[in-house]
Amino acid sequence: MLTTSELAYALLKWAGAAYLVWLGAKLILQPRDSIAVVGDSSTAGDGMALKRGFLTNMLNPKVGVFYVTFLPQFIPAGANVARYSFFLAAIHVALGLAWFAMLITATAPLSQILKMPAVTKILDRVTGSLFIAFGIRLAVSTSHR
Repeated sequence: MLTTSELAYALLKWAGAAYLVWLGAKLILQPRDSIAVVGDSSTAGDGMALKRGFLTNMLNPKVGVFYVTFLPQFIPAGANVARYSFFLAAIHVALGLAWFAMLITATAPLSQILKMPAVTKILDRVTGSLFIAFGIRLAVSTSHR
């Protein structure tokens, strides 16, 4: 519908821009004092975080699109496509695990700083400013689909 209706596209664009500006203004005017942890994995049952992450990835079509469109260009001619694709996907998973392990290791010590009310307010206001900037950019953009 959006590809055929200029009006539908414009309405969706303006609604998205207004929503971003509204979210940004809310973050600037009413920043949080602390970051509430919703669904903390430590209070949930064993494996609940793993189950949520698995479902999120399985229900996300972008993951499949990535593997179908990106990986085939790296398969050499004459190679078994299924085996080589699995090999490349395994490399991607290993790199992802290594990246997230490094990210967790690097950010865990910062948690005390990030829990400070002043830091939370600053982060909310910076994020709100970015949301407003993106909303304005979206509103004034002239590109069509």
